[in-house]
Amino acid sequence: MDTQAEHSERDRSSEPPAGSEEGSRFSRVRDTAVSVRPWRRRILLVGVAGTVALLLFSAFVVQPFLIPSGSMEPTLRVGDRVLVNKLAYRFGSVPERGDVVVFDGTGSFVREDPDENPVASLARWTASSLGLAEPADTDFVKRVVGVGGDRVVCCDARERLEVNGAPVDEPYLHPGDTASRAPFDIVVPQGTLWMLGDHRSRSSDSRDRLGSPGGGMVPVDRVIGRVDWLGWPPGRIGGLEGTGAFDGVREPGRAHG
Repeated sequence: MDTQAEHSERDRSSEPPAGSEEGSRFSRVRDTAVSVRPWRRRILLVGVAGTVALLLFSAFVVQPFLIPSGSMEPTLRVGDRVLVNKLAYRFGSVPERGDVVVFDGTGSFVREDPDENPVASLARWTASSLGLAEPADTDFVKRVVGVGGDRVVCCDARERLEVNGAPVDEPYLHPGDTASRAPFDIVVPQGTLWMLGDHRSRSSDSRDRLGSPGGGMVPVDRVIGRVDWLGWPPGRIGGLEGTGAFDGVREPGRAHG
């Protein structure tokens, strides 16, 4: 009997299969890759869900807006990011004199654009809804000066507005500005608003549309929401202060004592 051959067979059977070390390494790498992929998917899903939730919140509750111009200085400055309360007028409340609001000026401040690219419009809306880009060209931020039925006149002997016969001192005006350099005498139709910027000498507002169809009046249902908070820059974060400038204004048709 060939004992040497027998031993060699036993030795070969006890040896690990050729390439087993490489195979085990490959298996470990593959198992690691497989275990990582679900985490990547979860992170992606969480990111997508978070973005969708943020867009829904922005669409229906609070939306950030980037201030692109100085028409509302000093109340709002270029580059400010404001938070617009979209629930402010959802449950029976209506815009009041002195409110700072964001509104869609289509049909009142700007002409309708039926040929607008829907894809570009959606992309711009998404970016502006997250406060990452300037709002659409049709969105404006102004202060409500007259509501339905009000008679707004400019100006009295002290260069102040008069609303329903009551003079209005406006402490929020830009230093050096008067109520308006252009005189006007208008009655605001029901269901509409008369809008002015705080930086009157640099604001394009209802005064500039007096001769246009609609006369610069903004339909109430075009109001997107009320500016209630400043979200950026850090030094200005906080609630937007209200104004008592219109406290002495009576409702239309009521005489002043």
